[in-house]
Amino acid sequence: MAEVAALAGVTKQSVSNVLAGKSVRPETAAKVHAAIKELGYKPNLLARSLRTGATKTVGLFVPSVANPFYSEVVEEVENVLVHHGYNLLLATTRDDPEYTRKHLENLTARSVDALLVAGDAGVAQQLDMLAEATFPVALFAWELDPPHSLPVVSIDYENAGYLAGRHLRELGHTKIAVVADLPSHAPRLAGLRRAFAVDGLTVDDRMVFSRISDDAEGGYAAATAALAEDPDLTAIFATHDILAIGALEAVTRAGRRVPEDVSVVGFDDIAQVGHVEPTLTTVAFPKREMAQQAVELLLRAVEADKPPVNAISLLRPTLLVRGSSAPPRPTA
Repeated sequence: MAEVAALAGVTKQSVSNVLAGKSVRPETAAKVHAAIKELGYKPNLLARSLRTGATKTVGLFVPSVANPFYSEVVEEVENVLVHHGYNLLLATTRDDPEYTRKHLENLTARSVDALLVAGDAGVAQQLDMLAEATFPVALFAWELDPPHSLPVVSIDYENAGYLAGRHLRELGHTKIAVVADLPSHAPRLAGLRRAFAVDGLTVDDRMVFSRISDDAEGGYAAATAALAEDPDLTAIFATHDILAIGALEAVTRAGRRVPEDVSVVGFDDIAQVGHVEPTLTTVAFPKREMAQQAVELLLRAVEADKPPVNAISLLRPTLLVRGSSAPPRPTA
């Protein structure tokens, strides 16, 4: 750093300020960056963290990286962090409260500068620990009733379910089944019910099937049970896309066609749904915007050395109509 300062004709403190991203005069920053490039200077991040107590690392808890929705979220968060000069420390909660607690106990201010928690399964029981953390914490992709103790950046899940239900109603469907991850996805089901209630219709509880596993096989099994329960159903709503992909297979194996005989609507807009046949109608979330808002909320708190603004931000979902939904076949 002393060599950079000497070559640039500035003080070591000016070099330190530039490297830390602090406000300096543009001409000073230009001199420092030119000297860094000429000398090939690489800051010693370990020494800096020991000196300042900052790690330039943000932790991210997700339920699982096997779920494509969360793997896409991880990429978006990492992209934003890298842009701001931060690293990512990733951990999975496995929807397990005890496993989550152990992760939290192992985290210290020496491990991360802040923590972002995605998804509420396995985490809701540990909100007291999160609220007592010595570093900024924020929640995102949170579907349960938001806590008052921590900031939340999430999606309006109930409205997302409403969009799916309204689409099916506008197409003319009245006999539908729901393949759901319950109770986690209860707000999505509530939104669907609200859309049908506008026309004075109800979603039969007997046609709501909770998946036995959170994968395509679980969606296949639940959709197969739905088709057996009511052979005349004309649409299936799945509360996330992996379940919907399983439902597509169940309809096909039952000797029916999508969407001519049965429409299928999913939730999340993961990358795979654009490649199944037919392409899946689904409710999309602004994952990039959600990641950016949550990360920047935390980084502002880190730089200000105070807790993040305790607010709730709900982003709007969007319905993407593709090949898997159509009006029901007219009855004879």
